[in-house]
Amino acid sequence: MKAPFNAAKAYVYRGGGAWGRDGIAVAQMGPLPVTRYTGEYFDNNVAVLTVNEEEQLPAVWCFCSAAQFCRAVRDLDPKLNVTNATLVKVPFDLAHWQAVAAAKYPNGLPEPYSDDPTQWLFHGHPCGSVIWDEESKWTAHGPLRADASVLHTAVARLLGYRWPAELDPEMRLAAESRQWVQRCRELHGFADADGIVCLRAVAGELPAADRLRTLLAAAYGGEWSVAKEQELLAAAAEGKRPSRSLDEWLRDRFFAQHCMIFHNRPFAWHVWDGRTDGFHALVNCHRLCGPDGEGRRTLEALAYRHLGEWIDRQRTAQSAGEAGADARLAAAQDLQRQLALILEGEPPYDLFIRWRALHEQPIGWAPKLDDGVRLNIRPFMRAELQSGGRKGAGLLRVKPNITWKKDRGKEPASLRPREDFPWFWSCPGQGSEADRTDYVAPGEAAYDFNRWNDLHYTRAAKEAARRNSRHQETGAAPASRALAGAEDQP
Repeated sequence: MKAPFNAAKAYVYRGGGAWGRDGIAVAQMGPLPVTRYTGEYFDNNVAVLTVNEEEQLPAVWCFCSAAQFCRAVRDLDPKLNVTNATLVKVPFDLAHWQAVAAAKYPNGLPEPYSDDPTQWLFHGHPCGSVIWDEESKWTAHGPLRADASVLHTAVARLLGYRWPAELDPEMRLAAESRQWVQRCRELHGFADADGIVCLRAVAGELPAADRLRTLLAAAYGGEWSVAKEQELLAAAAEGKRPSRSLDEWLRDRFFAQHCMIFHNRPFAWHVWDGRTDGFHALVNCHRLCGPDGEGRRTLEALAYRHLGEWIDRQRTAQSAGEAGADARLAAAQDLQRQLALILEGEPPYDLFIRWRALHEQPIGWAPKLDDGVRLNIRPFMRAELQSGGRKGAGLLRVKPNITWKKDRGKEPASLRPREDFPWFWSCPGQGSEADRTDYVAPGEAAYDFNRWNDLHYTRAAKEAARRNSRHQETGAAPASRALAGAEDQP
């Protein structure tokens, strides 16, 4: 007999009522994908189904993870975004799905696991594998992976990235996944100290391809071979002609694939000078956007230690009359100038964070990781190499599909006072760059709620806002200069 979910004592939550409980998380748009829910926080595009009787959870999971669930929901509500009320009205045959669950999960639902590096649950090992064993009806170790994600995971580890499952010992994971997390400790020693890995030998470090190969050999152990390396390059080619070497793959294909795999929010940035035979570096953006000045120190290390040594080497080659040295030197010096401009942070190399008050905007290269890749990467994409760069990519090897157009939704006026957030007051977000630089709301400006992201503020404007904010906090008279015309004073 079919009954709605609520007749089977299933409940839908959008907030704290589900925290700490087991259930099923349902994305409320499109094909309504689902995943196991184990009590974490979730956003308002997700609903969580829980049950009062734990023994019913496998049956509810089997139904929600089957194609019938989406069809049943869409029969009731074809709109893009379904409501919580719709989810509990879905017809649900408890007895049928209990029988399905008994056959599929006789030992109960397994603990969460994933070999997908885009997922929170990923164990972090380049070639580790956790599978569902139909014979035992439980999770098990699978054969070492050799799919396209292996090289990308290894590069991330080389740059010092670690997955959430590695950092949270309390995370609910299948036993096999937790074992792979422990195995990742064997690879910690291969992580770069400053999160900068150059494709050529620079700053006393081996070329990136050599370091990547050494890490892969450690990950695979006795299964590593030249043939395995070629197998990985073929997997990463995704049906196209494989790269001839790890070096070629890192130089020409890695970053474009990385952007696609991680949905155009890359955390390993490929910075180059526009020449295939020039300076190339992979940089961990978590280090480049690190707290307490770490981000600035990382960018300075890239510009003056790694790139600086490359420039010195080209000067030596130039003095020796080496062919191509003049062009390589000019390209590297151009890149260094661009990085220096990002450190300085004048428009268009500045950071603008829409939800931060003007007096809280970063001055120079002082990013916060929580502000996200889209906003922090803007100076690197707005920079322009004199030659060799890709259109719209700036200092990056290829252009991620990132824009800074107006975001959907409206801002609540009570949270955005005019003096702190002038861009919410009739800002010409689609105007010229001059219109969008150092915008000050005129007296007749109305609050229009618009979430513009591609605005620019000079250092002088930001510094004036900070001085005014300090004056207001201390009760002193505020600075009298206009925001857009403020200049630093000794």
